[in-house]
Amino acid sequence: MPPLSRPQHEATPAAPASPRRGGALVIGCALMLALSACSPGQDAEPSAGEEAAPAAVESEPGTAETTEPAEPSEPTETDADQDAQESQDAGEADVTPTPTETEAPEEESPEAAPEAAPPASFAIPAIDAGSDLLHLGLRENNTLEVPPGDPGSPASWYTGSPAPGEAGPAVLLGHVDDSLGQPGVFADLPALVEGDEITVDQEDGETATFVVTKAEQYGKNTFPTLEVYGNTEDPELRLITCDGYNEATGEYEDNYVVYATLAG
Repeated sequence: MPPLSRPQHEATPAAPASPRRGGALVIGCALMLALSACSPGQDAEPSAGEEAAPAAVESEPGTAETTEPAEPSEPTETDADQDAQESQDAGEADVTPTPTETEAPEEESPEAAPEAAPPASFAIPAIDAGSDLLHLGLRENNTLEVPPGDPGSPASWYTGSPAPGEAGPAVLLGHVDDSLGQPGVFADLPALVEGDEITVDQEDGETATFVVTKAEQYGKNTFPTLEVYGNTEDPELRLITCDGYNEATGEYEDNYVVYATLAG
């Protein structure tokens, strides 16, 4: 029985330019990526470019009025006797000197991780998947370039994200099937489990190895944009494809996202 044909319709919503800066994905607005007929939605979280409400600012204390100190009156004998009695009743006070504030030593800022070379190819041994990687960015109208849907089409690296091995989430995109309904390069992503390895060969001959930490299926209307595309301190990887095919509409309604972190 021939495989079910799933016609592909390219639907790429507008995506603001998100250049790499210091190895991290800079999100001016919530980045929206699209594959075939499904595209990540946007949750209700504020975009990274939105400014938070300013914190309350303490006003400078006013200058206290100075007055001439009154000359202390000499204690009378009765006052002295009364003070001595009160001191004897109370006992000696335990006075602990207040420590003086010292300046904390300045912490040395960690050295920025060196930029990784652009990726050339990837491989996932657990599902026998891999291909060369196209380098795709944004079109002139700010929509995302996606890999072609032809049979045997490779996956792509989104050039607005960090190179795999740099701090931040590197984004790889691939089709779940091709224009003829045959399995695409990311068809078997749902078979991956925690601990599976993903290797990315770089153009300088180095290899970055990532370990799968989790995978999630998201409806496009509830897509957690900042969780998927938001900046991270360590090098991470996101593999994104379509999921949730609706036979009635011929459209993909979900995205499938694999999360991975740099091994070691």
